[in-house]
Amino acid sequence: MRTIEIRRHAYTKKGEGRGKGSHLSPEGVALARKIGGEIGPFNLVLTSPVPRAVETAIAMGFAVNDQVEALGDLSPAVLEEVGHHERWAWEQPFVAFARLVRQGGPTTRMGERQREAWVRALESVSSSGRVLIISHGRIIESGLVTCIPDGDFAAWGASFHPCEGVRMTFAEGRFQGVQLLRVLPQTV
Repeated sequence: MRTIEIRRHAYTKKGEGRGKGSHLSPEGVALARKIGGEIGPFNLVLTSPVPRAVETAIAMGFAVNDQVEALGDLSPAVLEEVGHHERWAWEQPFVAFARLVRQGGPTTRMGERQREAWVRALESVSSSGRVLIISHGRIIESGLVTCIPDGDFAAWGASFHPCEGVRMTFAEGRFQGVQLLRVLPQTV
């Protein structure tokens, strides 16, 4: 059975050191190395073209096969619907993302683009292949609720923090076996 693991990028630099595309901080590199030592191997590694996503995959110890525009596609219209940091205050963020996806607007289209990109990646590997995707908060959550429309969203907890994400299997055109991948309090 094909497996996909989708994770948010690691911690980034803050303040003046942030720069365009916000590169990883030393703490982010350390966390990505730690997580990378616990996962894999993968037959295909994809990231968004944003530097912090590429850097996360490399710090995890994985060569990037390709950068996919859709994996970093956070349009102004989505930002208007979802906001930037507002999701951290949402009591049940996956319930909120599911509601936005059902509305048929920009977040719906972003979720559908994620599903399409994830399915293309999975269909490009063998029937037992494993895919790693490094992407971004809000993008992953919208894709996940699009792929698992009947999920127990209230039980899924907070939006994904750095290096957190989801692992799913894919068979007969369906995502299943959802495992949320949470990172315990950092000791980096």
